Amino acid sequence: MAHKENHQLISTLLECAQSCDHCADACLHEENVKMLARCIKLDFDCATICVETARMLSRDSEVAAKLTKVCAEICDMCAEECEKHADMHDHCRECAEHCRKCAEACRSYAV
Repeated sequence: MAHKENHQLISTLLECAQSCDHCADACLHEENVKMLARCIKLDFDCATICVETARMLSRDSEVAAKLTKVCAEICDMCAEECEKHADMHDHCRECAEHCRKCAEACRSYAV
């Protein structure tokens, strides 16, 4: 039962995806959306990879460990971008925190 063994990581991945989706949506409602374009794109990419990684872990896919490595990299990229806006937008700060936590959890799994 891979989904039970990986419950914490799967929860962390889905929490990160939700935070990224929220951040992207909130960015779209900010005054200077153009300044946040890269943040929005990375939020979408990060949310997507987190959900797909959770799905692979749930079904004990043989590529799950490889995917967690890629997921960690994308989470780091998203966190770095969100941190650039964290002083102006709480949603970016919160997203960066979730991304850092998720990247760490993915790296721990991939070891």
